[in-house]
Amino acid sequence: MPDLERLSDAITWIDLSFVERRRTPEWAIQVGIRCHLAGMSLRDESRFIDELGVQRSHVAIHEWVHKADLQPLSTVTADQLAVDEKMIRLHGQEFWLYGAVDPQTNEILHVSLFPTATKQTTRWFLAELHRRYRLDDVVFLVDDADYLGPVLAEDGYRFRILAHGNRNSIERVFCEVERRTSSFANSFSHIELETAQEWLEAFAVYHNSRQT
Repeated sequence: MPDLERLSDAITWIDLSFVERRRTPEWAIQVGIRCHLAGMSLRDESRFIDELGVQRSHVAIHEWVHKADLQPLSTVTADQLAVDEKMIRLHGQEFWLYGAVDPQTNEILHVSLFPTATKQTTRWFLAELHRRYRLDDVVFLVDDADYLGPVLAEDGYRFRILAHGNRNSIERVFCEVERRTSSFANSFSHIELETAQEWLEAFAVYHNSRQT
């Protein structure tokens, strides 16, 4: 059973205005979304809600999560950001995971999935990160990944190549993502990039709620 109590205060900001019909009680939608954030599979969520007296399919629960548009909300508290890129597998498919973590709070600031890793995808990730947080005075902490260092250097960002220390925060996040991808992937017969991205952003919301 997922730890729902720890999420109760952290996700009260979820906007349920997307609910067009009152066929499903709002509390059931909240429970479905909270279970998703805590790592329960969609099919297990459907059975759990059924036990509470509301019959909804795993497809309906996925639609709640999709329409809620869950995204990590945080602020930059330090003058450093740990960033990394990594290939992960979901149901046999390869995706490239990009992430940025505040090493001071261990909160995820931004995550993105791409079907490949190139200088262009790296620039897309960094541009979106900069658009959200205005990182003119931030030093990026990176390892010797193929594209992050070269792109940061070419585009004039401040960065340091660091194997350990504060950069470990992003490594811990990536390890947790990889640990949980198998249970996520087993919920789908085929995974679209958009679906995987939504799950990743929901995971970031859950992760950040546990840092407070």
